[in-house]
Amino acid sequence: MDDSKVIGGKVKKPGKRGRKPAKIDLKAKLERSRQSARECRARKKLRYQYLEELVSSRERAICALREELEMYKQWCMAMDQGKIPSEIRALLTGEEQGKAQQNSNKQNKGIKIEANGKNS
Repeated sequence: MDDSKVIGGKVKKPGKRGRKPAKIDLKAKLERSRQSARECRARKKLRYQYLEELVSSRERAICALREELEMYKQWCMAMDQGKIPSEIRALLTGEEQGKAQQNSNKQNKGIKIEANGKNS
């Protein structure tokens, strides 16, 4: 007797499911495996290079921030002793000059707007 079944118009035979194993040349299979391993090693090398560059850049940033923090600590110690560091003094005078320039620019713009309004 035939053990095949008809399901949905298709004849199914009992036995193993899936694809039949293809007869692949063993040398070709080994070569594909070697090529895949080479590509994997290349990707791994690139990934490690990227991570090393990232670590290096972060270490440089940390060093720069530590130097900046040390500078601020020195400024605070100087200010505790009643001294104003020259850098802070320059910043303060620069801000004052900047504010004065902004105010004069605003006044000049106001004058120009008034002049334009009168000409109309």
